[in-house]
Amino acid sequence: MLTSKDVRFSVAPMMDWTDRHCRFFHRILSRRARLYTEMVTAPAVIHGARDRLLGFDPSEQPVAVQLGGADPVGLAEAARICADFGYAEINLNVGCPSDRVQGGRFGACMMLQPDLVAACVAAMKRAVAIPVTVKCRIGVDEQEPHAALFGIARSVSDAGCNALIVHARKAWLDGLSPRENRDVPPLDYELVYELKREMPQMPIAINGGVVSIEAARAHLDHVDGVMLGRAAYQNPELLLRVDSDLFGDPAPVVDAHDAVEAFIPYIEARLGEGVRLASMTRHLLGLFAGRPGARAFRRRLAVDAVKPAAGVDVLRAAVAEVERALSAQAAA
Repeated sequence: MLTSKDVRFSVAPMMDWTDRHCRFFHRILSRRARLYTEMVTAPAVIHGARDRLLGFDPSEQPVAVQLGGADPVGLAEAARICADFGYAEINLNVGCPSDRVQGGRFGACMMLQPDLVAACVAAMKRAVAIPVTVKCRIGVDEQEPHAALFGIARSVSDAGCNALIVHARKAWLDGLSPRENRDVPPLDYELVYELKREMPQMPIAINGGVVSIEAARAHLDHVDGVMLGRAAYQNPELLLRVDSDLFGDPAPVVDAHDAVEAFIPYIEARLGEGVRLASMTRHLLGLFAGRPGARAFRRRLAVDAVKPAAGVDVLRAAVAEVERALSAQAAA
């Protein structure tokens, strides 16, 4: 079961961004945020390098895996594998509009087949004991949003879906790029609020265009949860306010400086396994945004962290750029 507290705040699954290093760092910033993997396809889970695709640090929990696929049998097998890895939730992607995903006949194009989505959810529910959830759009192409969203919500609810995450925009499968689909179609938050009023028993989270904790709080007057995407990634210090402002708990670290220090033991351990520094520090580039020294911090990481022998001294030197700039500002 998922409760409204479980879905109250989450960081969206984002391809090439929310990998295991990113999630570990985000967990340092918030103990309460629910974290999601990048989308991984069911065939990749079944036939691919599972440790590489699915491995995560236990401290990331609660962490959910997002699956892509349209075959109920394959999704059920993939869900079993993911559950055995220890994930807290299986999430089905019914919202990605990329050409590659459309070519596989899954993602947002499944909005056109609510019965198939329901069959996928039902198959995964039979296969695992952990919650199964769906992330969808409010419709695709020429679909009427109310009919599309309410139709798929009822279908997956009947199939046993434990929560619905709604990106409150249509997806245009022909004519807009995936990037444009994140910004161009207008947001319709009120439609998602209406869905929650219609289905009070279903935990519903809203996604799309949410850029601040204040905006998240406003949405929580109408729905059970809020999922932040690019804002949480590009300005990770937003997550420092999640536990205190949305859950009433103390923040796990004081500020970005403390967060970096807490991340360093993890970085050192992964460096010892052969992971390159830049693979981890690229998730820190949004720190210190808008403050003195932020540009020098980013430049130092961009130039030096990619070098083959780069170690934590590079990260410490980047942070020192911020500290020097702050000291210079204070002395001026």
